[in-house]
Amino acid sequence: MSDSTAFVSIEGLKKGRQAVSDILEAAAGGCGSTGGAGKASCGSSAGPEDMPQEIWDKVKNHPCYSEEAHHHYARMHVAVAPACNIQCNYCNRKYDCSNESRPGVVSQKLTPEQAVKKVLAVASEIPQMTVLGIAGPGDALANPKKTFDTFRMLAEQAPDIKLCLSTNGLALPEMVEEICKYNIDHVTITINMVDPAVGEKIYPWIFWNHKRITGYDAARILHEQQMKGLEMLTARGVLTKINSVLIPGINDEHLIEVNREVKKRGAFLHNIMPLISEAEHGTYFGLNGQRGPSAQELKAVQDACMGGANLMRHCRQCRADAVGLLGEDRSDEFTLDKIEQMEIVYDLDKRRAYQESVEGERQAQHAAKESALAEAAADDGVDADMAVLVAVATEGHGKVNQHFGHATEFQIFEVSKAQATFVGHRRVDLYCQGGFGEDEQLPSIVNAINDCHAVLVSKIGACPRDELTAAGIEPVDRYAHEFIEKAALSWFGEYRQRIARGEITHRPRGDARIRQGAYTGGAEAAA
Repeated sequence: MSDSTAFVSIEGLKKGRQAVSDILEAAAGGCGSTGGAGKASCGSSAGPEDMPQEIWDKVKNHPCYSEEAHHHYARMHVAVAPACNIQCNYCNRKYDCSNESRPGVVSQKLTPEQAVKKVLAVASEIPQMTVLGIAGPGDALANPKKTFDTFRMLAEQAPDIKLCLSTNGLALPEMVEEICKYNIDHVTITINMVDPAVGEKIYPWIFWNHKRITGYDAARILHEQQMKGLEMLTARGVLTKINSVLIPGINDEHLIEVNREVKKRGAFLHNIMPLISEAEHGTYFGLNGQRGPSAQELKAVQDACMGGANLMRHCRQCRADAVGLLGEDRSDEFTLDKIEQMEIVYDLDKRRAYQESVEGERQAQHAAKESALAEAAADDGVDADMAVLVAVATEGHGKVNQHFGHATEFQIFEVSKAQATFVGHRRVDLYCQGGFGEDEQLPSIVNAINDCHAVLVSKIGACPRDELTAAGIEPVDRYAHEFIEKAALSWFGEYRQRIARGEITHRPRGDARIRQGAYTGGAEAAA
């Protein structure tokens, strides 16, 4: 495989999007593709008026199931499940790795007892941590005793924390009753194909009924188990998120069919993620030259699936021991030796009070967005359908509140007169290291946001400001500490006014490089 691997055209995917929309117009499953005024899909910022109350209660403070919640609430994973029952060509698990940020990687494997103690320690220090997930580093359901022992103890000691698990689905049908027994009402299934002929290119083998099975038969069994398990979870009211890894030349166009099939079976969200294929990670795909998608290719496939299962676009492809807000990792603060020195006080009232204050902030964020949308509605004589991408440096709380030089990722919003919608994120090398800017990192940062017309930051130095401007990306720090959607819409209104006055000419931007599997140790460690 090589970089020349064929990829379905963006125009073809746009046609596919309309086909999927026509097929699924009356299909059941999930919540509405669009919400009320100023709202987006479930995976974005849908509110209580967009779905039944019991569903809203499950997703309102779940950072993976609500894009709006991910600005305010934290999650954590505990690494109690090292074994796996399938092999994926994009996976290489590492159990003592602290400098890579990708699924399948952990610094320490934990026993269920150690995991519970860690959860209580994190929850006492991070009151906005609302979700505990088991996502490996292998498969949660290939380690059922460790997984369910952890959930059982947590349900007793931390009843307010939502419980989640991630699985490849091979063992799922046999475990559905156990999942429901422990009130695990969020399950993620990785489904990369619904055609075994595609699947055999992704999965070399599965371990099934005490023997290893390879090729087409392995992919067929995995597919049948995934579909059966998804249907069983839906029938029991468990919310399901489907993860799909976009692999150019293998399942890119096929993911439209995956979206259609999981929608039919009641999937709540569909998360289409870019392949992590850097050779240094040691995966089969990485070592054999299979490339990941570019930013435009990923967005084209996601857009083609609009109208099917609701899309999640804010996934960070987290480590199996991640702690904190999506986009940050505080696991180094909660190693086993540090936890031993901590005084753990699980104060449920304190956690509830803090989360109530967060809800107030969310309401303010939504009000600011509505106000900005109302202002944007005025006719300015410029193409009403114009939409651009804007990069944002943020430390959370839904605000433009991070210095350009401190950003290790930028959140990407698509902005038009009608909406400001989160569409993804881009990892980058840290520019400021040791108090000084590393100018050699600037080209890689520019490449990561090259499809954006502007980057919103709380502050930026003269050198990166000049280089971004030269690259055609406008650095903007005049909206520091404002809510992101309001800031993006306000900048876009100014941008349109400059076009209307003839001061600038609107030009499309180029493509951008997705930096996946970034190293947590910074650029020096990556080198």
